[in-house]
Amino acid sequence: MMKKRTLATAVAVSTLAFSALAQAEVKIGFLGGFTGGIESLTPPIFDGAQLAVKQVNEQGGILDGQELVMPSGDTTCSDASAASNAADRMVNSEDVTAIVGALCTGATIAAANNAAIPGGVTMVSPASTAPAVTDLDDNDLVFRTVPSDAYQGEMLAKLLLEKGIEEVAVTYVNNDYGRGLSEAFVAAFENGGGYVGENLAHEDNRADYRSELGSLSATGVETLVVLAYADTSGQTVLRQAYESGMFTQYVGADGMVGDSLVEAIGADVLDGMIATRPGSPDLPGTAMFEEQAREADFDPEAVFAAQAYDAAFLLALAIEQNGNAEREGLSEALRSVASAPGEEILPGEWEKAKQLIADGQEINYEGASGRHEFDDAGDVPGIVVEMVVEDGKFTRKGEVDL
Repeated sequence: MMKKRTLATAVAVSTLAFSALAQAEVKIGFLGGFTGGIESLTPPIFDGAQLAVKQVNEQGGILDGQELVMPSGDTTCSDASAASNAADRMVNSEDVTAIVGALCTGATIAAANNAAIPGGVTMVSPASTAPAVTDLDDNDLVFRTVPSDAYQGEMLAKLLLEKGIEEVAVTYVNNDYGRGLSEAFVAAFENGGGYVGENLAHEDNRADYRSELGSLSATGVETLVVLAYADTSGQTVLRQAYESGMFTQYVGADGMVGDSLVEAIGADVLDGMIATRPGSPDLPGTAMFEEQAREADFDPEAVFAAQAYDAAFLLALAIEQNGNAEREGLSEALRSVASAPGEEILPGEWEKAKQLIADGQEINYEGASGRHEFDDAGDVPGIVVEMVVEDGKFTRKGEVDL
């Protein structure tokens, strides 16, 4: 009998120890395009999210001193099945509390519909810009820290018209991102008095786009707008357009803003290329993040890096505010920590935020990429900046104003 009692006690102690170990981590997943159309853009975006995790752990951890960890999954950007499978692993195997991501719009929609929404998991995308995200039936679970392409398309059109570019031919990758951005750009460009000679979809991951380029060049327009991805179709379209001598001016949007594109095509070929991307306003949090990112050895100007940092930091704040690592109630907590009123929290101020929450005080996160006052659809306002290829790289030229 004594042996049985001793064994039972040992089992109970072991179970408690295992339970404590299991509770020692809180997980926020990351879904990114580590391969595919934006594989060169994804690493610094992931770095931004990981910086937030590092700061949380260095400043006392999350909840009762638990470690915040960030398992990651590859969506490939364009494969809905890969995105769904990666999200399913996060939701049902990794048992994450929340997800940063996905990055490409199609991946975000697939991950949300097939895993996150059924599992009650809050997602915050730092890069899915297509208007289609706004219309998700998501039970208030899908948010983003980047403005919709409905705005970026309008700003790109405005920028070109201001530069005296009044005639363009457009080709866009045939997915939610490309279609949404193209529709917004073309509508704004034509409403502003511009002429769109052709607006032509193309499929991603093909080796040859000369047929599409022939149709585009037949318009006689000299400016080619490419709304696609830097590492797949966008790169191939630009290379073949240059080889054919069809256009004299190239234009892109956020999916094309990567120095890998310039390296692949040639700095002399793309010199003067114009693009837009979401940016960060001139706020205290922006400067703080830039310094912190450089100390962490990644480029704070990398496209969507600041937005990824904000997504991860906001989710950590929401978990702390929620008081547990459960999924229920997290989206409400996210709205609370992101919005006024409340004591202002800037990038890196985890210890301050943690104490305020413990004291029952309201907080308001003012981020690396701007203020994140989520609307009913989980969208945020934002700014769009002009980028131009100069001296072999994309260089920020300033904010595009309405």
